[in-house]
Amino acid sequence: MREAASRRARRKGASDDRQTDSRVSLYDEVTARIITELEAGRLPWVQPWGVTGSAGPGLPRNALTARSYSGVNVLILWGAVIEHGWPSQSWLTFRQAQEAGGCVRKGEHGVTVVYADRFTPEAEKERASRDGDEAKAVPFLKRFTVFNVAQCEGLPAGLASDPAPLPEREIVPVAEEVIAASGVDFRIGGTRAFYVPSQDFVQVPPQPAFFEQINYYRTCLHELTHATGHAKRLNRDLTNSFGSKDYAREELIAEMGSAFLCAALGIVPTVRHADYIGSWLEVLREDSRAIFRAASAATKAADWLLAPPREVQAAREEGRIAA
Repeated sequence: MREAASRRARRKGASDDRQTDSRVSLYDEVTARIITELEAGRLPWVQPWGVTGSAGPGLPRNALTARSYSGVNVLILWGAVIEHGWPSQSWLTFRQAQEAGGCVRKGEHGVTVVYADRFTPEAEKERASRDGDEAKAVPFLKRFTVFNVAQCEGLPAGLASDPAPLPEREIVPVAEEVIAASGVDFRIGGTRAFYVPSQDFVQVPPQPAFFEQINYYRTCLHELTHATGHAKRLNRDLTNSFGSKDYAREELIAEMGSAFLCAALGIVPTVRHADYIGSWLEVLREDSRAIFRAASAATKAADWLLAPPREVQAAREEGRIAA
């Protein structure tokens, strides 16, 4: 009996080790990919459009459910669109392509994305119940494969079609709605853009100060992403000194948050801030999970800022408020 229990324990230990190794290798694999891009001077969160034949603005989405991908998966899938020049931001699993009435073309290779969550094993629930304390959830990370709709055939027309880009104009109403709905003290003036955590206000130069006025919104959304970290919002640590690793981490969140927001709103900025590449590389080389945390925080910030305008739009569509 003891020998059988010992064998089970050894098997469980080996299984746990394999799961841990798989998680570590996946973190390392994705981080190495991001580091390679940064070392080459490319920002992985730069939206993949502007090239003839490439996809239009938008977050990567599942073509069947229309649900947007989030976190580090945005970077992975944008990177694949850039690399292959695919004309769409829509993706399907092999099985979903079949469910939609089509199929993945023979010989096509999918893109690996990740799913992170936590679960509580039954044994842990029993232990917690027995000991009278709280059960501890175990984090897990798994990978699955998706294919761009450009790699498929036989799909119905219009399946999760990509949004058309907004025209370049001085005022972008959807962006103005996000700024107003945020509730953040938003000031226009001066020659610098910044967020002051201690006083909780954002300040940006007036729009005509920008050589290309569409970049005004990219800057506004960058600073608003910082503001989501205030204790009364998403409560990130903003008490970091300039040049520190924590400062670099927060800048990474704001950069990706602005990119995700621009993509969601259909805004195509032309300026990219690469000032912090060196410090970002230092952070990523030291911690293979840093890009996962930053991308997750950026998604949460973008979702927080987009929630009120989306609620208003839904109310308009349902006739609860005037259009």
